Amino acid sequence: MNTADLGLPVDVPSTALFTDHYELTMLQAALRAGTAERRSVFEVFTRRLPEGRRYGVVAGTGRVLDAVENFRFDADVLGFLRERRVVDEPTLRWLADYRFSGDIWGYPEGEVYFPGSPIMRVEGSFGECVLLETVILSILNHDSAIAAAASRMSSAAGERPLIEMGARRTHELAAVAASRAAYVGGFATTSDLAAGFRYNIPTVGTSAHAFTLLHDHERDAFQAQVDSLGRDTTLLVDTYDVAEAVRTAVEVAGPELGAVRIDSGDLLLVAHRVRQQLDELGARDTKIVVTSDLDEYAIASLAAAPVDAYGVGTQLVTGSGHPTCSMVYKLVARAGSADPRAPLTPVAKKSSGGKTSIGGRKWAARRLDAHGIAETEVVGTGAVPTDLADRQLQVELVKGGEVVGREPLDVVRDRHVAVRAGLPLSATQLSRGEPVLATEYVTERSGN
Repeated sequence: MNTADLGLPVDVPSTALFTDHYELTMLQAALRAGTAERRSVFEVFTRRLPEGRRYGVVAGTGRVLDAVENFRFDADVLGFLRERRVVDEPTLRWLADYRFSGDIWGYPEGEVYFPGSPIMRVEGSFGECVLLETVILSILNHDSAIAAAASRMSSAAGERPLIEMGARRTHELAAVAASRAAYVGGFATTSDLAAGFRYNIPTVGTSAHAFTLLHDHERDAFQAQVDSLGRDTTLLVDTYDVAEAVRTAVEVAGPELGAVRIDSGDLLLVAHRVRQQLDELGARDTKIVVTSDLDEYAIASLAAAPVDAYGVGTQLVTGSGHPTCSMVYKLVARAGSADPRAPLTPVAKKSSGGKTSIGGRKWAARRLDAHGIAETEVVGTGAVPTDLADRQLQVELVKGGEVVGREPLDVVRDRHVAVRAGLPLSATQLSRGEPVLATEYVTERSGN
């Protein structure tokens, strides 16, 4: 079940209380009114991208599948709800038997999305679907924000690898999810061992300034690290004087020194000076890793610098200024009765302030130009136009309550690279702009 299906070691505990109080009170009222069993369709989408972003990245789908599979109300959880009088006894009895038995479709993880894209569609009875709102949004909003930032950073980095190292800048559990999302977005490794354990992401790390300060002399620290980890280790050279540290590092490890790390100062200037010094000392194959509050803009500014890898922390795990995607989970269609054969009726919120929704169960497809580059996101209801039949974006994730769409993380990561390459070139520009694809709505074809 869940991550164990992929040969990974960690199971996800019950997710039943990763929800808002009002989800359960809505369920109680619907059960009493006899409407909880009405067939319903909920969709996840966002009305806009964060300001200046050209595309979004779908991430967290695999975690959503784990969460749905483990959404169970055990005795302790039911006892808590009873003690707090959150819901009445008939609702508690209903919850005791809760198992999601519906269907979920969605954009495959690693895919890109745009305003209005039906990123995920959840179908089943109102009661079983409404309970999943909070946990699904919690996962998708967080992970997609991190993956979008990671994608921009990996695009700016080009072929140079990126190290995720933001665990100390966020909640300890969010850090694990952020590592996973960063990997989806193009990062190569993480410093977080929990992420390596749970998701099999490669982990890296050597030493901090504290290790150098522990020793009487910088040379002693370097020697101890080389003796322990070998000559191909990475030595941190900015604790005191960078030029002196580089000289000492090569003297201790020889020209076989794996890398040096720079964590402060004018990185562009220091990187050039360190590269020149390494070459003069015969350490031409020694790589340079830079860290220090990097974001996509700082990475792009170092494109011409002799840098071999980047380590990113704070800006990554906070979504580079956009820690959420503002995704919503809305009821878009429902039956008029509990009869499973009852037709679905489109429903939608109508309000001012940019919160209007479009009703109906939706499909999504991406139209390509003559060169095979994406040009339009097409979203519609009813029959899919023939010319878009083989360009549909949604895939089946859960069928009859059983997960059918779980994928290895490397497959997801590779998908994102391929999908991003199929967008117009302006998608990877860091300057502010509108979404690189416009969303076209096809609503005249009715029918659900």
